[in-house]
Amino acid sequence: MTTARRKAGRMARAGRRDAVRAAARAGFAAQGVLYLLIGVLAVRVGLTGSREQADRGGALAQIAGTPFGAVLLWALGVGLAGMAVWRLSEAVFGAAGPEGDRARERALSAGRCVFYTGSAFLVLSFAAGQRGSGAGSTDRRSRDLTGRLLELPGGRWWVGVVAVGVVAAGLWIAGRATLRKYREHLAWGRLTTYQRRFMDVTGTGGGIGRGLVFAALGFSGVKAAVTFDPKEAKGMDDAIRSFAQLPTGPWPLLAVAAGLVFFGAFSFGQAKWREV
Repeated sequence: MTTARRKAGRMARAGRRDAVRAAARAGFAAQGVLYLLIGVLAVRVGLTGSREQADRGGALAQIAGTPFGAVLLWALGVGLAGMAVWRLSEAVFGAAGPEGDRARERALSAGRCVFYTGSAFLVLSFAAGQRGSGAGSTDRRSRDLTGRLLELPGGRWWVGVVAVGVVAAGLWIAGRATLRKYREHLAWGRLTTYQRRFMDVTGTGGGIGRGLVFAALGFSGVKAAVTFDPKEAKGMDDAIRSFAQLPTGPWPLLAVAAGLVFFGAFSFGQAKWREV
């Protein structure tokens, strides 16, 4: 009887691990869809000056306009919720890999769990008809949040610290992509030469593009703290558009947009080849 119970326990744990792995892969696929659409919208902004919102809300609006938009929105929300569950499991039980049990890795997973929980909530809210999470909302939400923080005692310092942290996160993301640190989390030995090349191109280009967008978001927060003006804070759409304001014209924006498309493709590769 004891042996039977142990066997049942092992099977139950294996079942939970398989469920978490499936949730993680669904999450990466959902992330890929969103970034791919955001990147395409950003390309349109760079080429035509489109007023479409190059952010999560704009991507969701694009999906909502398709014949099966409602179903796809719910699927995306569930996928992102799966990503949050996987990150939570990493925070509690440790991540895959030799250093997965380190406190730093657990803390990073906990932070990512919070991020994806919020993302899933917003997407599911949009799917349920709460269009306040839709187009243009990231810019407005950033300004509103910054304004509330600035009103607090020492608010300028709170905004500055958070903004510097976002800049650092963006540079960290871009730096890790440049050093190809993502290989540590992939089943690299099982990939073919073509598959490795695909993940290197999309992982490096995508990580740098995504990191630059985060850095631009953080830099706008620093400006808001210095000027004590919440209007300086940007959401993703305004941060992406800010690259077109450089002296070199639209080319930096198009490069960042291509990076976001690459990151979407890279996320699809992670859904298949990530060690989870």
